[in-house]
Amino acid sequence: MRKPISLIIAGALAVVLAGCQSTSQEPQYLVAVPFTAPLPSDFRSEIAIARYTELIEQAELPNEQQAQLYYDRGVLFDSLGLSTLARIDFNRAVKLKPDLAEVYNFLGIHHTLMQQYGKAYEMFDSVLELNAEHEYAYLNRGIALYYGERPKLASDDLQAFLDFAPDDPYRVLWLYLAQSANDAQQAKANLAKMAQALDPQNWAYQLVAYYNGDIDEKALLNTLSEGVESHQEYAERLCEAYFYIAKRHQAEGNTALASDYFKLALSTNVYEFVEYKYARLELSLMAGEGAH
Repeated sequence: MRKPISLIIAGALAVVLAGCQSTSQEPQYLVAVPFTAPLPSDFRSEIAIARYTELIEQAELPNEQQAQLYYDRGVLFDSLGLSTLARIDFNRAVKLKPDLAEVYNFLGIHHTLMQQYGKAYEMFDSVLELNAEHEYAYLNRGIALYYGERPKLASDDLQAFLDFAPDDPYRVLWLYLAQSANDAQQAKANLAKMAQALDPQNWAYQLVAYYNGDIDEKALLNTLSEGVESHQEYAERLCEAYFYIAKRHQAEGNTALASDYFKLALSTNVYEFVEYKYARLELSLMAGEGAH
């Protein structure tokens, strides 16, 4: 049974934060923003972590099998938001099995989140050397290049990622974000063309429609509960919508509202989604926190 949808007035929160963070005359919005309880920790993942730990500590295993166990446990740590523990396991795995492409992919993401872009590029390069058809290495290297302020190279990678699935709205949005950092006007024209390959029946199409100006923020938010069958699915949609709404406000100079929406994305606890991960990075960048 679907949980009831509560409402908050995000504009009220934005007014308070704007008064603390900014003296600019940003427009204030009064929009009813749907939200839900954060996703709880998955007890099955916790049990699996305990089992992997027992195997690692007790069994005499070849390096390859041990590396796989460290990788699998690292993925579970990552899914629970335990990034430091995940990174420790990923580093252990790659030492035992240097040709495990997926490990480099995760390590690259973690280096991006720590604003260590050079190391991130190296990790994703390693993935693609091992597997040139690894789709998500193009996405993740493209995102690293985007945050590393190399939008042209980011656009090249994100175009390659889109080419694998031209009907994926999320791939379209990331390419648009990279292109807009290089040429906003051309990116807008490209977005309208890319939208023609998308299925309007796919909920994520609404995100692209929002960026195209076909629907406004209120209309986008009103679509969030359509066809949702579980708390998890609803939280995932909220995480995505909050992030992309934040990015648009950011581009329009509404930094206080952007910050509010990034924080709302984090409130969902959808740790595995790129929107959650990079909402945290966005807030760090807005706060002026450097690499660590």
